[in-house]
Amino acid sequence: MDETLREYAEYLEKEKKMAENTRLAYQSDVTELQTFLAQRGNDQPLTAGNADVVAWMLKLKNDGKSGATLNRKLAAVRGYFGYFVRKGTIRENPTDHIKSPKVKRKQIEYLTVEEMETLLAQPDDSLKGRRDQALLELLYAAGLRVTEAAGANVSDLNLRIGFITCTGEHGKARIVPLGRPSREAIETYLYDVRPQLLREKEDDGALFLNANGARLTRQGVWKILKEYAQKAGLEHRLSPQTLRNSFAVHMVQNGADLKSIQELMGHEDLTATQIYLSVTKNRIKEVYDRTHPRA
Repeated sequence: MDETLREYAEYLEKEKKMAENTRLAYQSDVTELQTFLAQRGNDQPLTAGNADVVAWMLKLKNDGKSGATLNRKLAAVRGYFGYFVRKGTIRENPTDHIKSPKVKRKQIEYLTVEEMETLLAQPDDSLKGRRDQALLELLYAAGLRVTEAAGANVSDLNLRIGFITCTGEHGKARIVPLGRPSREAIETYLYDVRPQLLREKEDDGALFLNANGARLTRQGVWKILKEYAQKAGLEHRLSPQTLRNSFAVHMVQNGADLKSIQELMGHEDLTATQIYLSVTKNRIKEVYDRTHPRA
């Protein structure tokens, strides 16, 4: 790894507290730019100019990269150069005058309340089923990211008052309330199931355990969701993000304000939360088209 990239990666991990998957993606993006520069005869990436970065972005666009991918890659290299500007290593950030590509907003995927109830009814009364019930209830009740659910510890819970403390993508903690069904499912799992999964193994405090008594991984959470999605007939529509979207959409549909949703979901910027308003707008238009005599 290039020394400048090693230093930037350490900054992302230790100071920015960036989630591992995001950090690795940023490192990959900067590496990609460095490879492009080397092919153009520049083995000193910090000497790159605006034209070099624009040429790289054009190549990516011609390769068929989406607007969202281009935005992420630009954000990664912008942060890379910005770090060394702040350090005083370089004077200017070559990305300063490059506009982020426009991204066509996708329609968000979410479940209706009825579909959500069908999904939550799938786990059985086995040890695995009761663990999975607690997991599904928590994902929906708190709108957690898959990494937050997999990384949750027992100590993050306060079931007496009814909340969980989550640590988001940038290390910022937030407190999310839990409703009665999720609290009951988690209590059943904690007191009746988790000790049996743990057995004689050392307890590291992980909330959700796999069959071997180790922390459930994010891949394990995906596998569990896929299993119940198939049972509920939702296999083509369900992901951890679908549950997170459903959490937000259902609250917006029932009158929650965007600022509250932003805090509950741990969004850094309110613009990330505004996408959920589009669902409500579409719903209002459908009602208007269906009911107004002059629609």
